[in-house]
Amino acid sequence: MSDATMDHPYEILDDRFRTGRCANGDVKLEQLYGDCRWAEGPLYLPAWRQVVWSDIPNDRMLRWDEPTGTVGVFRSPAGHSNGNTLDREGRLISCEQGNRRVTRTEHDGSITVLADRFEGKRFNSPNDAVVRSDGSIWFSDPDFGITSDYEGHRAESEIGARNVYRIDPATGTVRLAADGFSGPNGVVFSMDEQQLYVSDSVARQIRVFGVRDDGTLTDGKVFAESTSGFDNIRFDDQGRLWAAAFHDGVHCYDPDGTLIGRLLVPEPVSNLTFGGPKNNRLFITATTSLYSLVMSVTGADRVRRTER
Repeated sequence: MSDATMDHPYEILDDRFRTGRCANGDVKLEQLYGDCRWAEGPLYLPAWRQVVWSDIPNDRMLRWDEPTGTVGVFRSPAGHSNGNTLDREGRLISCEQGNRRVTRTEHDGSITVLADRFEGKRFNSPNDAVVRSDGSIWFSDPDFGITSDYEGHRAESEIGARNVYRIDPATGTVRLAADGFSGPNGVVFSMDEQQLYVSDSVARQIRVFGVRDDGTLTDGKVFAESTSGFDNIRFDDQGRLWAAAFHDGVHCYDPDGTLIGRLLVPEPVSNLTFGGPKNNRLFITATTSLYSLVMSVTGADRVRRTER
């Protein structure tokens, strides 16, 4: 893609992208920062009006301040952190590829290790996490952080597989949630939390699983496929799924699985998240940069209700 896409970010592939007002926001991508080696894991912190994200090869987390537009270092070293999310108490949950663990940053700044092993074996390199309204934490564990020293530390896999896991909120017990992946990456729940969507970067598809009342999953089925592959995924409040698709920009899928439009980005896209005071500002990490686009689309609720 050329730099011209900065001024023309919307590509309409289906009229639902137009009628859903998905292309009615800013007409230009805004670059907020551009000095990363490989940026991932953006997360908007409503209480502070800031975005934190990971610059994995540089082993640091950065912070962009919305009121001032300034950027500073949030944490360094950062365990080659990748995906970030918030729990229901507003605490930061991070997937640390280099340290091969999932951690929680407490309100006083101390770090609690939530999980670093399954059945006594170290994880490969936790990648992305999502918190359900019952407090359980679900995360993907590909091997991207142990295949070389670029995004972590080269090592052999102790588990010998690439899975999705669930951390029990009461006991801290780690349970296998889903297996059979080549490169599990982004994880996100549907708005009613009755389905879990998982992107597989290596298989170049997004799979969807039903969630049973006891928290176990039904067999997954393919929701979408792309020749470019997928990284992380997020929902808007109309049930459309937005997916980071590397060289192919950001994909937008109708709830029925149809690709209805794209956002064109001048660098390969890694991750995205909704934020801002109205939750209608899309933040995109793409190779060296953090971009934003104020949209007429609103992200799904940041804090889920506990009633179901």
